[in-house]
Amino acid sequence: MISAMAAALGPTHAGPLRRLVVLAVAAATAQGIAYALLVPLLRAVLGDRPTAALPWLAGFAAAVAVFAALTWTAQKRAFGLGRDVARALHERLGGKIIQLPLGWFTPERTGELSRLASQSVLQLMNVPAHLLRPVVTAVVTPTVVGVTLLVVEPRLGLAVVLALPLLVLVLRASNRAVAGADADRHRTMDDAAARLVEYAQAQPLLRAFGRSAGEHRLLDDALVAQSRTDHALLRRAVPGIVAFAFAVRALLGVVLLAGVHLALGGRLDAATLVAVLVLAVRLSEPLGTAAESGASLRLAGNQLAAVNQVLDAATLPEPVQPRQPGSAEVAFDDVHFAYGDRPVLRDVSFRLPERSMTALVGPSGGGKTTVARLLARFWDTDAGTVRIGGVDVRDIAPADLMARVAFVFQDVYLFDGTLADNIRLGRADATDDEVRDAATTAGLDDVLADLPSGLDTPVGEGGTALSGGQRQRVSIARALLKRAPIVVLDEATAALDPEADAAVRTAVAALSRQATLLVIAHRLHTVRAADQILVLRDGMIAERGKHDDLVDAGGTYASFWRDRTAAEGWRLVGR
Repeated sequence: MISAMAAALGPTHAGPLRRLVVLAVAAATAQGIAYALLVPLLRAVLGDRPTAALPWLAGFAAAVAVFAALTWTAQKRAFGLGRDVARALHERLGGKIIQLPLGWFTPERTGELSRLASQSVLQLMNVPAHLLRPVVTAVVTPTVVGVTLLVVEPRLGLAVVLALPLLVLVLRASNRAVAGADADRHRTMDDAAARLVEYAQAQPLLRAFGRSAGEHRLLDDALVAQSRTDHALLRRAVPGIVAFAFAVRALLGVVLLAGVHLALGGRLDAATLVAVLVLAVRLSEPLGTAAESGASLRLAGNQLAAVNQVLDAATLPEPVQPRQPGSAEVAFDDVHFAYGDRPVLRDVSFRLPERSMTALVGPSGGGKTTVARLLARFWDTDAGTVRIGGVDVRDIAPADLMARVAFVFQDVYLFDGTLADNIRLGRADATDDEVRDAATTAGLDDVLADLPSGLDTPVGEGGTALSGGQRQRVSIARALLKRAPIVVLDEATAALDPEADAAVRTAVAALSRQATLLVIAHRLHTVRAADQILVLRDGMIAERGKHDDLVDAGGTYASFWRDRTAAEGWRLVGR
């Protein structure tokens, strides 16, 4: 447990954790020594010369003082370390998340990450703050007391030593039951959290169709399953804790009966009997908390295992000696890629000349967005190479690669800040005039005119204060401000009205003169002016060429063009 937590915390906090363990062991040892000194102390007090107890009393007082000082120091450091654990785990989880490839982030992990960053971190900070010292005490103090019993009264000490393995077996069985139930509970909690997020995000759709919370069966089933696993955890944990507490008290009863039997038979003096019984009672106190503390520690161990699983997840390898691309030309050479067992791209090869516009079109699910994400190295190819300026993207430092590529995705997320803050994410040191110019080029002037504070207007979490089309224009302004030599627009005009679409097309034309531009689009009129059009079908480049040439060829692109042209002529008419 300590090694696993040290690995999770990293080298900065692993040292203080180990020092806290040493302090806790020292405090528990001092407590055990204090208990052991009660034997000669009580013998002297109950003997013929009570004054002989003074040296033992002084030793007992010194052991108690050392115990108190070490416990105070350990607990003070424990509370501080608990605070540091929360901060360190949040920082390490956050740092790891930004290093993981996007393929790692499945829908099932949404709830898991939420739980890890909240409940798991809180439970783990409780380990050094509240659990570590009682658990160490439950192990070390009884050990010292048991050794003392073996020295003072070997027969009773041997009985205790022989009973300890039975206590350990009961405790381990209890902890295993708790661990199994807790693992099931975590799975249902993750599912319930994911369903709750899904339910919140789907509110517009659910309300549009008049669906209430009671009718949302997936969420209801997930919450019911979580409730059942909570009850199952209690059903498994309580019997084990009760059984261990009973076993501890049974051990105390055995020691009591055996001691009285020996005393009545004249084989044990009264003073030693009293001292032994005091030791036995002191032995039962830390053992009595072992079941509860052990169960809590086992629960925390499950949380820690989940945290370490995220921290140990494989990241994309970084180059040992990064290289700098010589230009903004992009090349895909014999690229193959699959999501698990599902192939997406096969033998894809093409060139994006520097300062040109290339359009990528094709059926939905054909791999167009995957091409864009391989370009930015969100994943590594299964085979083949993606190059920028003649350099494999795997040989470019991640920060340098991200600085060279700007993205405008179909799904736009805005942070809870002002409009200017979200545009300035493209380049933190941009001036106010540069931010405003980017907004104007992206067609945001009409939006700014309607907002109460212009660029200083808060957009709300996720950009909820803006429409979908307005959020896309903010994303485009962000990409324009970045001034990256390579720009990818993934369905960037999908939610724009005709006026904004015209403004964005003007911006796209300007971008193509200063950057290598890859445009993924279903609205084919946005790509008519492209220097080349690539048609991606069944994971392969099926056609390539200019608009007019592809229309004349009568292939897949020509079919798309006829369908889109016919659809644009549709009108709704009333009677």
